[in-house]
Amino acid sequence: NSRTVFLLSQLEKINLDSVVGASDNARYVTSKILHLVQSQEKTRKEMTSKGSTGIEVILSTLEVKSFNFCSYGLIAVLHFIIMNCGGRRASVIVTKGGTQILLQLLLTASKDSSPNEELMVLLHTLLAKIGPKDKKIGVKARINGALNISLNLVKQNLHNLRLVLPCLQVLRVYSTNSVNAVSLGKNGVVELLFKIIGPFSKKNTSLMKVALDTLAALLKSKTNARRAVDKGYVQVLLTIYVDWHGHDSRHRYMLIRKGVLQCIKSITNIKLGRKAFIDANGMKILYNTSQDCLAVRTLDPLVNTSSLIMRKCFPKNRLPLPTIKSAFHFQLPVIPASGPVAQLYNLPPDVDDVVDESDDNDDAETESEIETENDDDKDQHFKNDDIETDINKLKPRQELGRSIEELKMYEQFFPELSENFQEWDLVSKEPKPFVPDANLSGPIVVPTASEE
Repeated sequence: NSRTVFLLSQLEKINLDSVVGASDNARYVTSKILHLVQSQEKTRKEMTSKGSTGIEVILSTLEVKSFNFCSYGLIAVLHFIIMNCGGRRASVIVTKGGTQILLQLLLTASKDSSPNEELMVLLHTLLAKIGPKDKKIGVKARINGALNISLNLVKQNLHNLRLVLPCLQVLRVYSTNSVNAVSLGKNGVVELLFKIIGPFSKKNTSLMKVALDTLAALLKSKTNARRAVDKGYVQVLLTIYVDWHGHDSRHRYMLIRKGVLQCIKSITNIKLGRKAFIDANGMKILYNTSQDCLAVRTLDPLVNTSSLIMRKCFPKNRLPLPTIKSAFHFQLPVIPASGPVAQLYNLPPDVDDVVDESDDNDDAETESEIETENDDDKDQHFKNDDIETDINKLKPRQELGRSIEELKMYEQFFPELSENFQEWDLVSKEPKPFVPDANLSGPIVVPTASEE
């Protein structure tokens, strides 16, 4: 019988009616709900309590196209609930189909000649909050055609921090899908992000952190990683990392430095990236910066990530190593005057003599990335055909070392295995066959020749 329940019931009735004055009434009810949610904690608890239909009514109202005039107020209600309830209701919005509704509203709002900036901020903030709860948000955004809306907003409002930040957060969620990462990369998102990240600056550090996380997710795609190598961005990332390392003397921006390392780690997953890293003197840069970080325990994540990158990019050599790279010299007994072994021994010390064939099938993998449309379904419907489920096949089969005819010669030593022992049944007063205890049964032990 509370005021909130009454307003929600009124809003639900408006959804079902098509009266001429319904628009004004819906605007009034929406404004009242927004005012109560913002001013009273009791109303927020009523909206988010277990068994409440408040969120469901709001989503159903947003789904009605004729009431787009009150969409801003209802989206503001959802935004206020999500931001002040710690995201606990995000999963409820996902289960009620809220992701699809918000993406459709985003698509509708983007068609206006001058989209409402406040509405775009609220929609992107909501999508960024509920995105991690919805595993299929990347597929839904691609199907609805909302994939490039956030990217275009960033391109058009590059200096508008208030709008760019939530858009990048949504792009970070979209980039977890490999097909979306390739599509966004073709539209220039990698080049765009390198316009946002830059040298050390205390301004807009939150935007820098989100941009680096988004870039690291995009560079996991081999297509985007090759594009970044071709543009010379490996040297740019190393320069940015050295700059932040040199200026961050109090280690307040460790997450930004780690974000740069994550981008380098993603690029070095391909052979071209590892070669570009070596050519840019990345091994020496990461080694020297890691030495500076060893004394501070809070910087262990930087040292660990740098170690992984260096181990991955360090040239691989076959044993024996006749070069200065090895502390020991393993000399072969006989070295032919010509041939592949002699060629390896004659190589210079800085040459990688292990052929790296990890990226030979990049083109095929890129095509498979683009053609795969249901990547998220694979995890849910995963079935390993290699796992045997037949119990009879899993039982170990005991095979005798000798044939039955050869084993009969030992029958006299083990009469209990062949004799038909009987015991007297006191009830029926008749002999009954002896049944040995199952715990006493075991494999036949055949003595060896020495034991005989």
